[in-house]
Amino acid sequence: MSASLDRKNTQKLENFIIHRPSKTDLVEKNILKSSSTAPSLVATQLSLEKHQLEDTLVKDLIKRPTPQQLKQRGILKSGVELINPQAERVRRAQALAVNTAGSIGLANVVKSNLGPRGTIKMLVDGAGNLKMTKDGKVLLSEMQIQNPTAALIARTAVAQDDQCGDGTTSVVLLVGELLKQAERVVQEGVHPRVIAEGFEVAKKEALTFLDSYRQKPTLDRSTLINIAYTSLATKLHSSLAQQLATSVVDAVLSIKPSSNANDELLADPIDLHMVEIMKMQHKTDTDTRLVKGLVLDHGARHPDMPKRVENAYILTLNVSLEYEKTEVNSSFFYSSAEQREKLVESERKHVDAKLKKIVEFKNFVCDQQVDAKDKKNFVIINQKGIDPMSLDILAKNGILGLRRAKRRNMERLQLICGGTAQNSVDDLTPEALGYAGLVYEHTLGEDKFTFVEEVKDPKSVTLLIKGPNQHTINQINDALRDGLRSVKNAIEDDSLIPGAGAFEIALSAHLAGPVKKATKGRAKLGVEAFANAMLVIPKTLAANGGFDIQDAIVGLQEEQAEGHIVGLDLKSGEPFDPIVEGVWDNYRVKRHMLASCSVIAVNVLSVDEMLKAGRSAK
Repeated sequence: MSASLDRKNTQKLENFIIHRPSKTDLVEKNILKSSSTAPSLVATQLSLEKHQLEDTLVKDLIKRPTPQQLKQRGILKSGVELINPQAERVRRAQALAVNTAGSIGLANVVKSNLGPRGTIKMLVDGAGNLKMTKDGKVLLSEMQIQNPTAALIARTAVAQDDQCGDGTTSVVLLVGELLKQAERVVQEGVHPRVIAEGFEVAKKEALTFLDSYRQKPTLDRSTLINIAYTSLATKLHSSLAQQLATSVVDAVLSIKPSSNANDELLADPIDLHMVEIMKMQHKTDTDTRLVKGLVLDHGARHPDMPKRVENAYILTLNVSLEYEKTEVNSSFFYSSAEQREKLVESERKHVDAKLKKIVEFKNFVCDQQVDAKDKKNFVIINQKGIDPMSLDILAKNGILGLRRAKRRNMERLQLICGGTAQNSVDDLTPEALGYAGLVYEHTLGEDKFTFVEEVKDPKSVTLLIKGPNQHTINQINDALRDGLRSVKNAIEDDSLIPGAGAFEIALSAHLAGPVKKATKGRAKLGVEAFANAMLVIPKTLAANGGFDIQDAIVGLQEEQAEGHIVGLDLKSGEPFDPIVEGVWDNYRVKRHMLASCSVIAVNVLSVDEMLKAGRSAK
């Protein structure tokens, strides 16, 4: 009802302005007196009519609805709302506020996880299962994130982990701090595009500074252990991290391909898939160890087979030692029991012929005296099946046979023991055999594990994770994954970055000093915001360590101003030299972090309207 009255008043006002009568019309209608009338009377009438007209205009203007009221009443709509009446949108300053709030909220969630003094988050799924972790990738992957900007940042951080193996929490913190600093400048009247230009300048200078700041120490075993410990200590307690760091380094060095000193660019990359991670819920977490061999998650299927074999030849097969149905749909018809017996006998002869060749080959290569010290044993590891009768024949001939080995382990077996996998038992030669000094079966409850150890030069190894519960095993598994990637990155990059917040302190001083002075125009504001945002890493490290943030940052900046490479000691809260203490970060992690953070921040700053996309379910 009120909307219709408002429209009538508005139309009345418009008609009055358009059809406003002239002075002659007013005289003819006896509304306005002619000049012959007395001057005082004419003036009085004009003044009275003027006031009446002004009162009418003011009343009409007061009753005229605002654009916001028209939108609420459905009279005036935006372009998006005309296309889709159910569209949800946020515009201009509101969009920046929503994006900044989402990014800062996500940063506040993961902030307490950063560094070796970080806390642990407990994740509870719909079924009530618990998962405790401080790994940024696990946390961001399994959290339910509703805010679209926060989800975008989370995907960027997970991509950082997929590419580099570390730096997820740092990415989230930096993006949140960049948007927080940008919002402060925007509130002072600066256009977001100006801040974005400053971020672009700061990113280029930061990447250039990173190349000049990186160190190239000798990557010996002790340095690699320090690198692995720096990564593991952020996710595990100190004593376990120190123990696992040695195992991680030895595992990577074992699978590292021989490098060509003449051309390092053509060297083969390190394949971390050659490190098998086997989980065994048994004993404590400190019993986790490196096995320079292979651990299979199954054992022999015959009770009479040997459980422990020393000085053994290893034959890897991809041959079916059981009767299999044909690949096409076919069937056999027989009219009597005798015909069925003949059919079974013919099938058995086909498999027995293969077994006979294997036994003859075993006798040929293991033909020594019974009491000889270097007597060889024989082990078969088959990718396909072995039926019970075949297992019985192998057991009678003293052969340890394993069936249904995983395909990925067949390649590892050749890298560990040597030899070549065979697809046929015809024309077997000794060159196809591998060797292992010890093969034994370990039983844990109802589970069986087969260990292949004491090999000569393994190019594939196994990290055997032990723990009293599944939570501990998963936590160690996540930490080992990051530790392996950190050592791999260090070897391939052949360079390192001082850790403990040293790079961020140095970069902040570099951007706030010479870079800001060299930048012209209002882009300086973006450079300054970028420099201030870099301090979020050392600030968070100090806060998680329980130290005063301002005292820690001031101390670091004073030491850095004197030309020292300085980081934050989380044991004392004082500045220290991370190079001397062996605290290192990966070069590629920092480079990827700077590039991705600035890109996300610039894109979010450029958003002026948020629309709910997609079709309605109705």
